[in-house]
Parts: sequence; structure tokens; C-alpha cells
Amino acid sequence: MDSCCTPGRRTAVHAHTTLLPVPSVPTPSAARPETRSEGAEFVTLPGGEFSMGDCFGDGYPADGEQPVHRVELAPFAIAATAVTNAQFAAFAAATGHRTDAESYGSSAVFHLALRARARDVLGCAPRTPWWLDVAGADWAHPAGPLSHWEETPDHPVVHVSWDDAVAYCRWAGARLPTEAEWEYAARGGHRGRRYPWGDTLTPDGEDRCNIWHGTFPTHNTLSDGHLTTAPVRSYPPNDHGLYETAGNVWEWCADWFSPAYYRRSPRHNPLGPRTGTARVTRGGSYLCHDSYCNRYRLAARSANSPESSAGNCGFRIARDLPGGIRPGTADGLR
Repeated sequence: MDSCCTPGRRTAVHAHTTLLPVPSVPTPSAARPETRSEGAEFVTLPGGEFSMGDCFGDGYPADGEQPVHRVELAPFAIAATAVTNAQFAAFAAATGHRTDAESYGSSAVFHLALRARARDVLGCAPRTPWWLDVAGADWAHPAGPLSHWEETPDHPVVHVSWDDAVAYCRWAGARLPTEAEWEYAARGGHRGRRYPWGDTLTPDGEDRCNIWHGTFPTHNTLSDGHLTTAPVRSYPPNDHGLYETAGNVWEWCADWFSPAYYRRSPRHNPLGPRTGTARVTRGGSYLCHDSYCNRYRLAARSANSPESSAGNCGFRIARDLPGGIRPGTADGLR
């Protein structure tokens, strides 16, 4: 799936395409880095049945959010937040892991966030020119080589591929959540909601998630204070205690993606299709806006090729419970 959400690594980038104007963005003052990497806080969920999918008809047919179907899950644990820059830095330091973005030498940066020299901009995605292919952009340099993760240690890590996320999980003794586990956890125990907090995007005029405000992709009003990622725990958690399950960053799931999967999904602990070309991402990101992409809803789905990376995609981790019933065996699952 090549969409406005996250550009795929396999998408051709045109070096001579006219880019959107890149404004001069002041370098933010460096935040005090964390002195140590905090371990993930896990929320234990009892499992059980829930209705998965879009019951409002809000989704895009090509995304395969329907039919709504019953799913029954075994108990599991899932991290309260996405993995942060500081946590990923601890992993990289301990293992020497080299991410796909580092191996390729570039990754996708949103044009208004760019902090790089002109020569570092290699081009842009042909149908989504707000995505720039930037040499030296990676998890440690999220806006380009003139930025550094230590400025935002408590923000979710980005520029990590599905393969990188799985490598982190192996090191952490964890796994990626299945798509069904992710939606069950994100719903917070409620039936048929659009968002973790209810059906209205901004109840009483209050921002409940980090998405785009203004005219996409040229002007962000910054009414919520964030052009790109927000620190984890910036918004109230859902009723399961999970933070930012709408907006902020897309989150990789274990499953292969198929828009037809819901029509044949098993009821018990679905693991997704056996094969595919793209892995599921969930939750939306700071670039979502209802004028072109309302995928910050609980039922919304997207996907990307497993080696792809971008400045708005990260992940959170999950674990089986000791003595519990494992959901099965699939890539991305322990």
C-alpha cells in the first residue's frame, strides 16, 4: 500500500521533481536527555470477545475495515506507550543494531520538519511530495542529519522498519501485537467507538490526539503544540491505560496486510494472512487530517512494506502472559 500515510521504500523517488517549499525551521533547544532508559510499562489485558472493524462506514473500501466481525483473544500484555527514542537508543547501544534506514542511507521526512542541508534532500515521493527522501535521516536523526534523538528522548522512535521493530522485540523479550490485539487494546473495553474517548473528535473543543490542524500539507496551526511527534503520555490514556492509540505515530503490527482478510478472519486469535507484501500499521499519525486521511479512528488500517521507514511510524510491544495461552506462531510473534 503506497498512500499519503507513510511512503514505501519501494516507491520511486524523483530527484528532479519540484519539491514543496521548505521553510526555514529554527533549531529547537535541546531537551535534557534521560539519564537511563526506562523499561516499558505493560498493561495486562484479560482477553475475551470484541467487535473488530468499522461499524460507522467511515473507512476507505480499499483498506478493508469491514465487515465488522467478532474476535476472541487470549489474555496478553501490551505496552502503555510506543517505544521511545531513549528506549530504542538503549537497544541500539546494547546490540549494535543497524536499522534499515541506516543501511539504505536515507529515510522519509515530512517537508516542514526538515533539518538538513540542501544536498541531503535526494528527492520526494512522486504522488506525495510532502515526503522528502533525506540522506542521513534515521531513528537517531529523525528530522535529518542536523537533528538528534537526544533532543526528544521521550518521543516515540520513528524511522524504524517492521524488521527493526521485530529486532527490538527479540532483544526486549517481547513481540509485536497482532492487529486484533492492537484494536482490542486501543478500544479500551468499549464497543463501537470511533476514537478511544468516544465518537466526537474534539469533545468540548479539547484535543485528545496529535493529528494535523490547519491546511494539509502546507500550514499547521500548531493548536495542539506539535508539528510532528509529541512525547508519549501527552494525552489522557484510554480506559485500559494505553496512551496515544490515535495519532502521534503509526504503529507496526505483526500481521501481513490484506484488504480482504476480515471476510475470512478466524474468530479465535487471528494472526493475519499467511503471506503478503506489506505489514499492517495502526493508529494514524501527526499527519492525519480528515480532509484527506481520517485513519486516526480505532478501526482504521494502513500498511507498508516491512523494510520501509518514515518519520511518522514507530511501534509498541506486547508479551504473552506467563502460563497463558499463546496466540499462535507468526512472524513478529514470539
